[in-house]
Amino acid sequence: MGNRHDPHVSSARGAPASEGTRPEGAANETDASRKVREMFTQIAPRYDLLNHILSLQMDRMWRARTAKILRPILERDDAKVLDLCCGTGDLAFALTRRGKARVWGADFAHTMLVRARAKAAEARAENGARAIPFVESDALRLPFADGSFDLVTTAFGFRNLANYEAGLREIRRVLKAGGTIAILEFTEAKPGWFGDLYRWYFRAVLPKIGAMISGDKSAYTYLPKSVARFFQPAELRELMSGCGFEAAEARLWTGGTVALHTGRKNAGVYGSEE
Repeated sequence: MGNRHDPHVSSARGAPASEGTRPEGAANETDASRKVREMFTQIAPRYDLLNHILSLQMDRMWRARTAKILRPILERDDAKVLDLCCGTGDLAFALTRRGKARVWGADFAHTMLVRARAKAAEARAENGARAIPFVESDALRLPFADGSFDLVTTAFGFRNLANYEAGLREIRRVLKAGGTIAILEFTEAKPGWFGDLYRWYFRAVLPKIGAMISGDKSAYTYLPKSVARFFQPAELRELMSGCGFEAAEARLWTGGTVALHTGRKNAGVYGSEE
């Protein structure tokens, strides 16, 4: 894949658009990726419980709403879907329940995939749920051929990539022409009483609860910092457009604290394809 977007274009935060997450102490992309993997490996045993507690169960609603919006694709029995940065598989399961599409999950944290596979096996035993292949893979170097999927999703994982532009380019590579991208992600709430209350909870309360339950203080200190540093919806839409996606739009939920970004891989030639 060639250089398809100027890596020096800056977001409103002043950081290069291509630069991804930077956990404390990370000196470069490789270091950032390693630290994120170690972080999620550490919190995997309590990950689901904390997601539900810290979001006041709203994470279930956000995933279900995402699956509902994507239902026209999911109901096609010939559709292939990749849930990227799938964690323990909750969005992949929600997508599978919505239709007949074949769903894959991919994540680079082995302990997360162990839990995802166990949950999938339990679902098959209890209600005959369809199998979901879970693949251990870095989101920036996916083991799938060009044009493999009709839909690529990611829920609360895109923000943790070491390079956002490279992540979008890799998603575009594995999508078919006209295929859909869907990024469900936290976003910084706007000023006002709700936004101020949310920021207080997110920065003062959530890290303490997360540290107490998970035993890992750094992971839940990292979370609010990573959201504060991440793109605003208009910025991410702009980057998506610059990386070869058309009709990019964002749906804001829960007082503007969560956004579902969607777009389509344009059918035209975009840079050099490998």
